[in-house]
Amino acid sequence: MSSPLTDKVIISGIGQSDIGRRLGRDPLELTAEACVAAVQDAGLTLADIDGLTTYPGASQAGPGFSGASLRDIHDALGIRPNWVAGGVESPGQLGAVVDAMLAVAGGMANHVLCWRSIWEGTAQGAGRRQGYGARGGRPAGMMAWQLPFGATAANLAAMQVRARMIRYGLTREQLASIAIVERANARLNPSAIYTDPLDLETYLSARMVSDPLCMYDCDIACDGATAFVISRAEHSTALGHPAVTVEAVDCAHHDRFTWEGGDDITRISSRWSTIWDRTDFTVDDVDYASLYDGFSVFVLCWLEDFGFCKVGESGDFVADPAGISLGGDLPINAAGGQLSGGRLHGFGHLHEACLQVRGQAGARQVDDVALAAVGVGAANSGTTAMLLRRAR
Repeated sequence: MSSPLTDKVIISGIGQSDIGRRLGRDPLELTAEACVAAVQDAGLTLADIDGLTTYPGASQAGPGFSGASLRDIHDALGIRPNWVAGGVESPGQLGAVVDAMLAVAGGMANHVLCWRSIWEGTAQGAGRRQGYGARGGRPAGMMAWQLPFGATAANLAAMQVRARMIRYGLTREQLASIAIVERANARLNPSAIYTDPLDLETYLSARMVSDPLCMYDCDIACDGATAFVISRAEHSTALGHPAVTVEAVDCAHHDRFTWEGGDDITRISSRWSTIWDRTDFTVDDVDYASLYDGFSVFVLCWLEDFGFCKVGESGDFVADPAGISLGGDLPINAAGGQLSGGRLHGFGHLHEACLQVRGQAGARQVDDVALAAVGVGAANSGTTAMLLRRAR
């Protein structure tokens, strides 16, 4: 099946800065490090970049939520773009990458630099992680209904887990499989935040954050930046590595932008995806999946909405951790995801998928990844589903 993206767009370059729990480095420096690495990986110079886009731009949802805005990188790297976009209201974090793809496919730019940087670890200090209510000020919009009661994202995710337990019979033992597998994968990732072994007993005895959500179900605040270069497809011949083709994208969102006020609290907006209508591949062709894990329950939602299992059966799907481990039928989050690798807020998932498709993931490389599924985002922010493959 032909599509404007498949025919015209590749991910030509990827880059990451140092990643750490609390690096104490300037966030703009981290962002520039990732951006320059991505441009070099694409075989380009900064003078070749004619488009810029980022998530979340200059918005600041909490301490360290944004490391560098579009204007910061524009000025710091001296780029002279013909097209720019940046902001938080998009179909999840990867909405910025989708914008870049559409700009290239539409002829607005030839090479778009796209990034997401975060420095929550350093910005929030040495205490326990702060929720989004830590930004202070008068709450507005959705927040006005949550912050007066001390509600955080963890509380909302816990409601989703509890609803799945009641409706579908999900157990904590099943949910534990996600955290345990990602921790095992993180041990093969030199950049991962936490690599100490994690077993079921340790998971079940862990401190509760919001019952039944424990500390191992929550992603880890850290510092780091990830960048991509989106290029015209013909640039693939100039690369020193395999180009990654965007086979299909879906960003549907038919519900309210909330977790607790939508049609179904057990699910996220990825349930509206029709991505398999946009490709000749089927779900059985997927060799690797990068699935958003701001909280472990989101992985269950993405497994269902990509069609790896039926709705309500994701608990059984992950009950045996071997199935989603490296070497299993569907390896997921090979770099440790956000639960162990660190909260790079969705961009880390796309970065790992690109490495897997390119065959460059080192000790955690999955054999023969011809098609990778990437699902990023949750209910309140919107979602983006992607299928990636190596350019033919």
